[in-house]
Amino acid sequence: MSRSGADLALLLLAGFRTLADRATAELAERGYEDVRPVHDFALHAIVSGADSATELARRMSVTRQAAAKTIAALEERDFVVRQTDSADRRRARIRVTERGLAMMRQGEEIFDEMREQWEKQVGAASVSALEATLRSLVGDNAVRLDSPGWIAQDPEGDR
Repeated sequence: MSRSGADLALLLLAGFRTLADRATAELAERGYEDVRPVHDFALHAIVSGADSATELARRMSVTRQAAAKTIAALEERDFVVRQTDSADRRRARIRVTERGLAMMRQGEEIFDEMREQWEKQVGAASVSALEATLRSLVGDNAVRLDSPGWIAQDPEGDR
């Protein structure tokens, strides 16, 4: 078994991918078909204040066109609605619907269930130790749920 840094990175990525794929499949079983992880990232960004395509694009580190397509997909699934801004009638604000919030809650429940499965598989102490180790290596706020596009960002902050 190799012990390279690249292997560690791939193993961590595989852990994330395993959880995300299982959550996506379980959401489909619970009536939320055709949901993708990017939809959850976008919903978290909108809930935390990204109420326009421009702001969503900035937070997700994607083009405005890509953000608009994501918003359209979320509207189609009834996860968000656009509402006219009462202060500026020319501007539309994006808001997460009750269905979108329900899907997000279901996703959180699914991740809790998967954590419990892992605890049964390897023990609660092992899962807690893994979390503590990762937290000590990357910090508590290493990844924000409203920022999936971090990998596309220039380290100098330019895009």
